[in-house]
Amino acid sequence: MNDTYEKLEALLRSLGVKKTELRIYRLLLEKRRPMRITEIVGELGISERSVREHVLNLYRKGMVRRELIQRGWLGYTYTAVSPSELIERIKKSIMERISELEKELIEQRD
Repeated sequence: MNDTYEKLEALLRSLGVKKTELRIYRLLLEKRRPMRITEIVGELGISERSVREHVLNLYRKGMVRRELIQRGWLGYTYTAVSPSELIERIKKSIMERISELEKELIEQRD
């Protein structure tokens, strides 16, 4: 499975996913449970501000899910989207972009 993760990470890097984002995504995959920002900070030894920024980027890219929790305070926990679901999202996004570009090229010819 390690070889598969390496191939997935190579693909994600080629799509502009940052090294720290990959570390966070892989941690969430390996833990297989929801994690809070402070837990990610503790595991990776990265500043909280940096983790918050990267997790938000991962969320916006559709690589992680978040869930609102209430335990005397409000916050989020994060889990990784499965690699197979992530690949499907990437394929769909790329195909949509290709279709849009093809449409524009056809319109320019006319």
